Amino acid sequence: MMKIEGLIAATFASFHEDGSVNLQAIPAIVEKMIGDGLAGVFICGTNGEGPNLTIEERMAVAEAYVKAANKRILVFVHVGHPAIAESVKLVKHAAEIGADAVSSVAAFYFKPSSVQNLVDCIAAIAGAAPGLPFYYYHIPHLTGVAMDMIEFLRLGEQLIPNLAGIKYTATTLHEYQACLNYKNGKYDILYGLDEMLLGALVVGAKGAIGSTYTFAAPVYLQVMELFRAGKQEEARKLHYNLVEMVRCFVKYPPIPAQRAIMKMEGLDLGPSRLPLFNLTEQESAALKSSLDQAGFFELLAGRQEYLHKG
Repeated sequence: MMKIEGLIAATFASFHEDGSVNLQAIPAIVEKMIGDGLAGVFICGTNGEGPNLTIEERMAVAEAYVKAANKRILVFVHVGHPAIAESVKLVKHAAEIGADAVSSVAAFYFKPSSVQNLVDCIAAIAGAAPGLPFYYYHIPHLTGVAMDMIEFLRLGEQLIPNLAGIKYTATTLHEYQACLNYKNGKYDILYGLDEMLLGALVVGAKGAIGSTYTFAAPVYLQVMELFRAGKQEEARKLHYNLVEMVRCFVKYPPIPAQRAIMKMEGLDLGPSRLPLFNLTEQESAALKSSLDQAGFFELLAGRQEYLHKG
């Protein structure tokens, strides 16, 4: 069974000024993720604006990432769609191009009505590529599907042979811990709320997937190193700096704000697609000012210097 240790970045979509997908930006994103010490990328999810892309665009993005990664870093392809038939197309395509894993949210228009119904839906998607590790993407605050994940694992293991685990994006750490411990850790349960990473480590997390790992991974990785070394107080203090960083950008729409931070770090991903929109110049300047005051860029630069020396 696949088990991930470390961090996977939920990367952001890149667009040209005319709104078309910018595939040419993807190699630079991949190189940054490798340089920052990440274990993988999670593409076409929430931050990758998967639901804002056509099926053809999602396939083109997946191909570009797999090619750029060239097996140097894991590529997780998100295949969630309101129509299961479209998810099936995306899963088959991910398998054909050599992706390392696939993941899907629950259908978010006509929603599953029970855990069994959810498992039946996911089995139909995962079964389209039985040789590819599949992770259910649990993100109830966006999908509106909040179900018992232990029950999902219990029923899922009977119907989804390639179920590798869950991308668990919720604040319910007690259920997260229960999933980690299900059948002595049978499944890979990756935590999905970056600002709660330290809490997840405390209850047993070994891997996580998140948006801020796209631009702040070196600092999060240092938190993980400190935690593993038993330096709990140092880990707590460093993690609080990251909490402050998150508090700076959640005053704005989170995805456009994080895209603005990527631009501050030298990667301009272009405009978002409606209904998402870019921050104004004034908002970007105010965000940068608050991040500077919080010492974020100084902290990041120090950690990157340490990584490159190592």
